[in-house]
Amino acid sequence: MNFKESAEKNEQWIIEQRRFFHEHPELSYKEVNTTKEIGKRLEEMGLTPHYYPDFNGLWAMIEGGQAGPDTKTVALRADIDALPIEEHTGLDFCSRNPGVMHACGHDSHIAMLLGGIKMLMEQKNQLKGNVKILFQAAEESCHGAEYYVKHGFLDGVDAVYGTHIWGDIDAPYMNFEAGPRMASCDNFTIEVEGVSAHGSSPHQGVDAILTAAYILTEIQSIVSRTNDPLNPLVVTVGKIEGGQNFNIIANKVVMEGTTRTHSPEMRRRVEPLLRRVAENVAASMGAKATLKFYYYPGPIINDHEDILKIAQNAAVKMYGEEVLKPFQKIMVSEDFAYFMEKVPGVFGFVGSRNEELGYTARNHNDHYTVDESVLKRGAAMYAQFAYDFLESEKK
Repeated sequence: MNFKESAEKNEQWIIEQRRFFHEHPELSYKEVNTTKEIGKRLEEMGLTPHYYPDFNGLWAMIEGGQAGPDTKTVALRADIDALPIEEHTGLDFCSRNPGVMHACGHDSHIAMLLGGIKMLMEQKNQLKGNVKILFQAAEESCHGAEYYVKHGFLDGVDAVYGTHIWGDIDAPYMNFEAGPRMASCDNFTIEVEGVSAHGSSPHQGVDAILTAAYILTEIQSIVSRTNDPLNPLVVTVGKIEGGQNFNIIANKVVMEGTTRTHSPEMRRRVEPLLRRVAENVAASMGAKATLKFYYYPGPIINDHEDILKIAQNAAVKMYGEEVLKPFQKIMVSEDFAYFMEKVPGVFGFVGSRNEELGYTARNHNDHYTVDESVLKRGAAMYAQFAYDFLESEKK
């Protein structure tokens, strides 16, 4: 089954969905109306939406007409939350919610998956298995996907497919590559405790600010001297708060940061390394440092060759060999990793950059928008991958 022609016929409907959800963005954990609107569209297509009592987002199941005793189930996922950004695109369908914008492209993800579902429903009787669909809340929180894993969404699922529209890739190309694609995202806080004193008598206190500065400097030795230079690793402190007044030796500083890597092995080493640096540097200054480390999604790694090949072949089948373009692995993170850690999966990118149309802003930018001509391709990929996976032999 080739869904290219069907996607062409449904293109305007898919674009309309993207514009509606772009106009009505909601932040992570607040996607109440977004969830309801998606549910309405699923019902219109003859599906039963399933909601969660204490979390936004929803799921549904397409039961294939050719399902047998060894039926497989493939999962398709799109994220639905927006970002706390004031939009400055000037679009006719600009965000109506001040300070909230679909600056990451999740509006496009909603539209593409809805389009894919619409096409799959047209071929429901030919499906040799089931398609489980998830519209996921709170991806921007770093771990929204974790909720659905814990609440059984992946039960009975044989494979999972996800994709992201991306402003660093030209439209209308796609990328499905083997190996590491996106980095892990783990966050930390370091609390430094010193002793306050008058600013004119620093010897009577223990300066938490100075101690924090030394810790901040030494942290980078983890990247430059402990990590293999051929392995990408980022340790970033993005927020520091401390001190009471200009003339008081600070007795407390709190630093907040994030670590990113493609290496599962290095990921396990970062926490003890950070703790060693923070505690030892603080001790040398007469202060105390306490590290709190929070594990969020691991790296996105396309390491299931058979499933990756299904995605690649689906793209080529519809749009030719030239549709697939190489794209370097990146240090941005995606909580789709929670799904791929539990069941075999594949994750790809759909290009949205079009310099001729002026669409050059990257994701998470207040001017970010997409070449809408790629939406039908992203929708067709959802449908074609699901269909082809269900046609493949069960292992």
